[in-house]
Amino acid sequence: MSPLRRIAIVGAECTGKSWLAETLTQVLTQRGETVQWVPEVLRSWCAREGRTPRPHEQMAIAQRQADAVLSITHGTVISDTTPLMTAVYSHMLFEDEGLYPMALTHQQLFDTTLVTGLDLPWVADGLQRDGPQVRGPVDILVRQALDRSGLRYRVVYGQGHKRLNNALLALGLPGEDEAAWRTRQNAQYALNEGRTPWLCEKCSDPDCEHRLFTGLLQRGD
Repeated sequence: MSPLRRIAIVGAECTGKSWLAETLTQVLTQRGETVQWVPEVLRSWCAREGRTPRPHEQMAIAQRQADAVLSITHGTVISDTTPLMTAVYSHMLFEDEGLYPMALTHQQLFDTTLVTGLDLPWVADGLQRDGPQVRGPVDILVRQALDRSGLRYRVVYGQGHKRLNNALLALGLPGEDEAAWRTRQNAQYALNEGRTPWLCEKCSDPDCEHRLFTGLLQRGD
């Protein structure tokens, strides 16, 4: 059985958390690791309910996020956000700081915390995203909470290949070479080719949209 290692990815909205979680999962799996990606509970909650959560619903969402991580007992766990993000949004939107104790206790279980930097452009995403003006305050609250609890973290910057390799470096792992990166990118593009939803909220490669629409034009769609 593979030893347990937990990796948390936190940060403000539209900073590539889901993209980084998915890409790290792909890369580490290809390297022979047993990896499980824990998706963001809030995203599925908002999609199911058709709205954002009310104050009294925040704790249950945070607990579900934590439980999903705790249910995995071996291998590498990559958590796309943690209860800390629920605590931060409860603090900022509802002036409720009551979720911090639970969230920070859970955060201590992670071997590495990656904070996604604000260097990606903001993109609207329906109900869940408030606007680019909230990213700075959220980023500050995340870092303040981690600092207050003495929890170490690494901030990940860059786009596409560079962002991935900065994350791998923060994990103490070798980066992915350019050839391997392009092979994976081309495989993903070939898989989509406009026939399946292109998940732009998970993308930090500014060239991907250009490639997608250029391909459609060449096909005459």
